[in-house]
Amino acid sequence: MRIFGRKNDKGIKVFAPVAGRVRKMEDVPDPVFAKKMMGDGFAVEPLNGNFAAPVAGELVLLAETLHAFAVRTDEGLEVLVHIGIDTVKLKGNGFSSSKSAGDKVAVGDVVITVDLDVVGPQVPSMMTPVIITNGDDFTVTEPDLDADGVPVLVATKTSKK
Repeated sequence: MRIFGRKNDKGIKVFAPVAGRVRKMEDVPDPVFAKKMMGDGFAVEPLNGNFAAPVAGELVLLAETLHAFAVRTDEGLEVLVHIGIDTVKLKGNGFSSSKSAGDKVAVGDVVITVDLDVVGPQVPSMMTPVIITNGDDFTVTEPDLDADGVPVLVATKTSKK
């Protein structure tokens, strides 16, 4: 994935999926995410348990344990939201969703609701990575760590030669 430091107004705007402090991917307390093994992006320290679509598109993944979901935009950008660290081990306890894989979602549509009082004490961190899983096909801006109601990053399809 190519990353440029400047924001642009064109392209696919990727928003934080939950209210909270935006962090660099390197700050995630899990090496799989911090070393960007699944792709680049950003993370959010959630202030509430309402995890929403960061982009508009099709819900292409809704983990059985509800700890993660992914949305693919019409342009093909794939964005994975992984709620917390080691949350898969909870097997869905404290998580709920009224969505299904294949549903169309708009930015801000709540996909998964988490009871942070139940889940938080059982996992190392609720920091939530937001990963561009097909970043080689897109040019992506640096995350705006001060984003609040505005896009955290913008992705533009890379032209193939």
